[in-house]
Amino acid sequence: MPMDVNHIIVRADAADFKAPAAYQGRASGYTRWSMVDEAGPAVHTGFGLNALEAGGEVARHVHSYEETFFVVDGAPVLETVEATARLMPGDYGVIPVGSPHAWRNDGPGSGRWAEMLAPQPRAERRGETFFVAPAPDSTPIAVDARDPRMRSFGHIDPGNMDVSRQTQDLLAQSASMRTALLAYSGITVKMMVDSDLGADLQTMFMVQYEPAGVAGAHDHPFEETYLILEGETIARFDGHEYRLGPGDMAFAGVGCVHEFSNPNNSVVRWLETQAPQPPGRHSYRFARDWTYLEGVLGTES
Repeated sequence: MPMDVNHIIVRADAADFKAPAAYQGRASGYTRWSMVDEAGPAVHTGFGLNALEAGGEVARHVHSYEETFFVVDGAPVLETVEATARLMPGDYGVIPVGSPHAWRNDGPGSGRWAEMLAPQPRAERRGETFFVAPAPDSTPIAVDARDPRMRSFGHIDPGNMDVSRQTQDLLAQSASMRTALLAYSGITVKMMVDSDLGADLQTMFMVQYEPAGVAGAHDHPFEETYLILEGETIARFDGHEYRLGPGDMAFAGVGCVHEFSNPNNSVVRWLETQAPQPPGRHSYRFARDWTYLEGVLGTES
C-alpha cells in the first residue's frame, strides 16, 4: 500500500482479505480488507471492504465507534435494533455507537460491503468490538426508504445521480433535502449518511463526474476516503498524480491538497466518506480563491 506524505492509494489488485482477530470464534466465513487504519496517516478513519461467504455469519456485537456501510455485492442480512434487513447492492446505512447488530449470509453467493468506522478503531482494544447475547430470530425485510422501521437505512442507484430524473414520480421519497442533488462544475453529489440519517461522527455520499468534470485543488479540516465504483478519474494528492479505476481507493488526510478530473467520455462515480463531520462553515479551502487574493493584494500595493 503506497503511502506518501498525507495520503494513501490502494489498488484493487492489492486486495488482502483476512479474518479479523477480534472476531475469532465469533464469526464464520467472514473476512475484511483493511484499507485505512491506525497504520497511518489517518487518525479519524477506519475504512475497508468486508466479505461474507454463503452460510457465513458474524455474531451479535457492539462497537465503541460509529459504523456506516454500503453494499457492493450479494444479499447479506443485517440485524439491528431497528430492523432485520436483507440488503442488496446500493443499500447503505448507519449503526450508532454501542448499538447491537449481527450479520449473516443465507444466500447462494458471497456478500461484500464497504465499511467506514469513526472514530478509528484501535487494535490494542480488540478492535473496539464487544460481543453480546444473540437476539430472537426475525424475518428479514427489504430496505424501503419510506418505511419508518428503516430510518437508519437507504438505497442509491446510478440513476439517482441523474439530475433529469429527480421528478416526484421517480423519487422513492417526497422531494426534500433528503432526496436533493448538488450539481456544479460537471459534478453531482448525493448525500447518503449524515446527521439527518442518524450519524454523528462521519458522512457518506456518492459523487459523479460527467465528462470534463473538474474539482480544483483544495483541502479540508477533516479526512476523506474515495472508493471508485465506475469509470476512471485523474487524481492529484500532495502534488502526486494517479489514475484511479474501479475498486481503487484513495485517502486524503486533513490539509492534504487534492483535485480530480474526468479524462474520459463516460461518467466516473465513487463512494466518498468524511470524518469527522464537516463544520457548518469553511469545510473547503480552494487554492484558487487564495491565489486570487494574492493577485488582488498585488494590484493594490
